Amino acid sequence: MKRRTFLRRSGLLAAGVGLVLPRGARAGVLAGRIKIGVKYAMVLEGETALEKFEALKQAGMEGTEVMTRAKVDHDAILAASKETGIPVHGVVNSTDPDIRGAIDLAEFYGADSVLALTGDEKGVAYAKQFAAAQKRIGDVVGYAEKKRIRICIENVRATFLKEAEEMARFLDSFESDFVKSHYDTGNTITWTEQPAEHWAKVLGKRVYKIDVKDRGHAEFGDAKQARAGVTTGTDGGEVNWKDVRQALAAVNFSGWATAEVKGGDTKRLTRMAGWMREVLKLTG
Repeated sequence: MKRRTFLRRSGLLAAGVGLVLPRGARAGVLAGRIKIGVKYAMVLEGETALEKFEALKQAGMEGTEVMTRAKVDHDAILAASKETGIPVHGVVNSTDPDIRGAIDLAEFYGADSVLALTGDEKGVAYAKQFAAAQKRIGDVVGYAEKKRIRICIENVRATFLKEAEEMARFLDSFESDFVKSHYDTGNTITWTEQPAEHWAKVLGKRVYKIDVKDRGHAEFGDAKQARAGVTTGTDGGEVNWKDVRQALAAVNFSGWATAEVKGGDTKRLTRMAGWMREVLKLTG
């Protein structure tokens, strides 16, 4: 695969572009600071990469993320991105040990981040896991710095970093601005005992990108997982969006928020874009 240069800083530049609001609309403090998108695999309309990117644009989505393990035509995706003006702002590498390859793919797309996970090894002591994960990430920090691409660690189910304070300690241990948090709002309440706003407050300026979902939400969650009596989100959801917004605003967050829920056609993606703008108060 030939290495290309495409909008090297597209993710950062796009994040600062303000949204045009209808007359009289009152947006929240995050308006103009957050761009919204979905994972590429969630776009279930269209056969070709161009058709999928056109669906993203029609739905009001502003960017997407591609998985390193996905069986896709990267050249076709890059071409579609160029033609539609919808950037691939990040690469999802998950637990793949080839983080260096993911950084190269991010550079190919003109993306500015690679999402990585710190897996949980059952039966292995916490301190040993911490050290092993430090080495795995630490071995490529210099390469990430050279390429100007952030390595963003996501809080997930299968990780040993179950508390926001421990995630913060892990990120700080690298002493690099190129190791950041990919903060998932829904994972906090699903796999930890700490609410989403607590993670947002503790991680603060470490948050570089956000994954958006809300357990229990009528359409963009799973009602079967909802905890009885907890309705701090919209439509039965559990994320306290007001407090999350306040925590992000307190550190002047500016960047990408990407939905990670069940995908669909353009109609569903359009509803999803509306919901994201609602909970983040991007358009009033």
